[in-house]
Amino acid sequence: MKRIPYALVDVFAPAPGAGNRVAVVLDARGMSPEEMQAVAQSLGAAEAAFLLERTGAALSVRFFAPGGEVEFSGHAAVAVGLTAARTGLVPEGTTRLYLHTPTEVLPVELVLEAGEPRKAWVRGPAPRFRDLPPYRALREVLEALGSDERYLHRGLPYGVAFTGLWSLFVPLIAPGVVDALEPEMERLKALCFRLDVATVHAYAPMGPRSFYARDFAPLLGIPEDPVTGSANAALGALLARAGVVPRREGKVLLTVYQGHHLGNPGVVEVQVEYSPTGEPYSVQIGGEAVIVQTGEV
Repeated sequence: MKRIPYALVDVFAPAPGAGNRVAVVLDARGMSPEEMQAVAQSLGAAEAAFLLERTGAALSVRFFAPGGEVEFSGHAAVAVGLTAARTGLVPEGTTRLYLHTPTEVLPVELVLEAGEPRKAWVRGPAPRFRDLPPYRALREVLEALGSDERYLHRGLPYGVAFTGLWSLFVPLIAPGVVDALEPEMERLKALCFRLDVATVHAYAPMGPRSFYARDFAPLLGIPEDPVTGSANAALGALLARAGVVPRREGKVLLTVYQGHHLGNPGVVEVQVEYSPTGEPYSVQIGGEAVIVQTGEV
């Protein structure tokens, strides 16, 4: 049987044991989706990325969560970019590569320090937005999270946005309130199904351009995602669209802190670019990552 090389990578963190762990399968050529799902589960990480083909700086990739294949995984895309560069899967010195997913091509910019790849910036799928859910639904979600509308931040947007996954965003008044959440997962899962969202992303302000968040994805088989790329990208787009983060020179940079409640602290940088009409049209997420283990299955 063919041996399949892999790497376990901690993303959005500079050292092992923090951030969000993802499995990167370095050679998935010839594998069926069912085989990918089985390998993803065997590697023990919440999500996995599979490299199918590569030509120069172009990599064909698919992403899997415990509940099945997903269109985009932000932290997995960061892991793929940095792991490909560090393991020689792309030409030495590459600073820009392209991830070919089943739905689109995502560019990845690598930031080098002393000639070594230190950080990756990934452009996610174009942001999209839905109409606001009924306020009644928001109250139900707050109750399922273990909170209520007294702790809702009235100056920040709630709503549903997409940069790879549809997420419902719930603004709360302070990071301590976010940390105090104790969700009823089955109830939250039912609400996610009813509202047709993959995750519920609770967040609170820490400063004009910094936020603290927790992300719950029971519908994907992930009760709580430690540090989330795609949802934080969508959060950046939602905040930009609502005009609550400052706009300068057609773009804005913000920082999201996540994972501290689980003991896996991570930092996600989000850059949103605006169209001439003022609408957010492009979102990038950036962060560090470290390879913690390599092997074969």
